[in-house]
Amino acid sequence: MKLLVVLSRLPWPLEKGDKLRAWHQIRCLSARHDITLVAIHHGKISDGAVEKVKEICKEVHVIKRNLLSSFWSVLIAFLQGRPLQSGYFYSTKADKLIKKLLHTNTFDHLYCQLVRTTAYAENTTISKTIDFQDAFAHGVYRRMKKSGWYLRPFLYIEYRLMKAYEYHSFELFDHHSIISLPDRNLIAHPQRNTIEIIENGVDFQYFIPMDIPKSIDLVFTGNMAYPPNIDAAEFLVKEVLTLIINVFPDIKICIAGANPHPRVRALASKNTEVTGWVDDLRLKYAASKIFIAPMQIGTGLQNKLLEAMAMGIPCITSPLANDSLQGENGKHLLLASKPSEYASQIIFLLENKPKSEELALGGNAFVKHNFNWENSTYRLEKLFIECESF
Repeated sequence: MKLLVVLSRLPWPLEKGDKLRAWHQIRCLSARHDITLVAIHHGKISDGAVEKVKEICKEVHVIKRNLLSSFWSVLIAFLQGRPLQSGYFYSTKADKLIKKLLHTNTFDHLYCQLVRTTAYAENTTISKTIDFQDAFAHGVYRRMKKSGWYLRPFLYIEYRLMKAYEYHSFELFDHHSIISLPDRNLIAHPQRNTIEIIENGVDFQYFIPMDIPKSIDLVFTGNMAYPPNIDAAEFLVKEVLTLIINVFPDIKICIAGANPHPRVRALASKNTEVTGWVDDLRLKYAASKIFIAPMQIGTGLQNKLLEAMAMGIPCITSPLANDSLQGENGKHLLLASKPSEYASQIIFLLENKPKSEELALGGNAFVKHNFNWENSTYRLEKLFIECESF
């Protein structure tokens, strides 16, 4: 098949969840299909990123956006009653390019990732699939509940607009996919049960157990400009660390990930390292005794948990994060909600090496059995083929 794929970001480097998902899906699909990619991009393009993406695509078109044009598009989106982030990722240049590609090529299918790209599928007759990935509207709602009073009115408006836009996106596309059952259940559409669940996977040839000295007690990774990760990092240091430090005064926490927000940088101390971008996150995973993801807000599947489990690191996370993962508490990972529960679980694992090793083995077996890029992308491919059989 000839596939036209539209993304809201160039899928390299892999420092964001949507980029990771897009990269591996395209990588798997490209083994059997010709892929033309159109990617909207804000900011500087990393050295070698376009060349890297060209390795798995027949054609790559990158539409760069600047702050002025994005601000104008956001304003138009608001006046039209669309969510602000749909405006932020909309480009008339990209829209014209996509329409031209569809007119001059015989593509078999259009695949759009995230409702941010819905506008590019308007007024097209080609068969098409939307990857919701997460329940974005509900993610905005959760963020609103944790935000200051001055942000809540704006986030509430965005939540309402995004909820309506998710409904509109459902109606526009022939097929739909999402990352997990809990996210599917949060999509406000009467036919949401028809959305195909396409889980993420793990690159098991890359994320493998490594035998190196354990110099870090706790590690938390991710894009540290992403609000749910900022919130989790603050929760870990301000509310959990204070309960552990009397038992382990020299405990070492590593917060590793790209673009740390000033609120995350402010957490650095003699007990807490904030690294910023790390060239090889595997070294941080492998040097850590415990991986912790104390997610309080957000939606979707936490790739960081999949990677840590694949590397044989015992994990502690929240019931919210485990909703999509569906690991068994005490066998594949440990769950906690309150700061005192996190502190208790951390102290337990630090003092109980046999249980820590048992949990690591259980988590590793769990992700290998349930999260495979090739298998999940094959189910996505079947959606495309179904459209062609209509």
